[in-house]
Amino acid sequence: MITQRPKGTQDWYGADMHRRTVIEAKARAICKAYNIKEIITPAFEHTVLFQRGVGETTDVVQKEMYTFTDKGDRSVTLKPEGTAGAIRAYLENNMYAESQPTKLFYFTQAFRYEKPQSGRLRQHHQFGVEFVGSKSPLAEVELITLLTGFIRDLGLTDAKLHINSIGCKNCRKTYNEALLAYLKKHEDCLCETCRERMQKNPLRVIDCKVPECKAIVKDAPRTIEYLDDECREHFEELQRLLTALNIPYEIDTGIVRGLDYYTKTVFEFVNSEGFTLCGGGRYDGLVHEIDEKQDIPSVGFGIGIERILYFLDKEGVKLPEEEPVELYVGILGAEAKTEAYRLVTKLRAAGIITETDYMDRSVKAQMKYANKIGAKNTVILGADELAKNAAFIKNMETGEQTEVELDKIADFFTK
Repeated sequence: MITQRPKGTQDWYGADMHRRTVIEAKARAICKAYNIKEIITPAFEHTVLFQRGVGETTDVVQKEMYTFTDKGDRSVTLKPEGTAGAIRAYLENNMYAESQPTKLFYFTQAFRYEKPQSGRLRQHHQFGVEFVGSKSPLAEVELITLLTGFIRDLGLTDAKLHINSIGCKNCRKTYNEALLAYLKKHEDCLCETCRERMQKNPLRVIDCKVPECKAIVKDAPRTIEYLDDECREHFEELQRLLTALNIPYEIDTGIVRGLDYYTKTVFEFVNSEGFTLCGGGRYDGLVHEIDEKQDIPSVGFGIGIERILYFLDKEGVKLPEEEPVELYVGILGAEAKTEAYRLVTKLRAAGIITETDYMDRSVKAQMKYANKIGAKNTVILGADELAKNAAFIKNMETGEQTEVELDKIADFFTK
């Protein structure tokens, strides 16, 4: 049907649209406090950016991307996540030549062809932050601290920090050998995808959601057992900093994240049922994957707007309601239309949320409509009000009426 939206998408309007704007406003406010600047990148990128950056062995690249050939015979992809595009923009625009670090945040649409579920749609919306240029664990701590404050500002209480370290490419080699040796013992019981993954990128098997594979990897070697000195010290310092800042955390060796660009620290905020609110981590190799001439450490996170709304509903958290209409200006008679709308325009220019009649309703119907939209006050303008240059403002809650000169109505609401 032409009037039916595609599966896995959502129309934003009404209460959900308002809640989304509240969430985004809270995110912008906390990013401002952290001196993080906004960036907007294209909705689609060259496909190779995600193949090299996200990783060809990931589910995202293998199964979930919306990829097509454009009229110039170029392969382009609707972005499945925000990090790769932000780092591409960082490199293309020579942001590395400026004083470092570079801290960027964004709200972006993301597209993944997967089975729609609660808090995750095929077209979803993501709030993300990228912290580029620092190898210090303080970079991770900054983003974790930001997320902790953001989650608290939203009113959520059931989201605990889980952390892990998946090491760097040096210690990953030793780990992959140990993991592969373990997986080969159980190869016949792995799903077809994991049998392929174990040859190309064994770490991806840890992230498999198939129950039989999850049961096998439960006893598999863990990355944390194979960290080299640098990665181990990095992870230990991260823990010391979190403890010093009174940020509770749990070491979760099952976290590897679903994208290949992660190194060292990975983290998630998870509720008591094991449902993930958001995730992120360090990706020191991503810049080099995109531009081999550059080697710049980075860390970031992404949190879905739909996922936030799911958590809010699950915990029964109410966000601030939309500001009500302050004044409804009713119109009695055709001769009052011009002056009524002139008053409406003046009130709106003063920042007062104002509504009026566009449907040629009767006065009774207008008052019924004003009540339906929750207008706090009403005023009726007709020939008598214009003649005496004054009208009665009625408080819809108390019924109290106050006579005010027409040219002083704006002052009545701003005093």
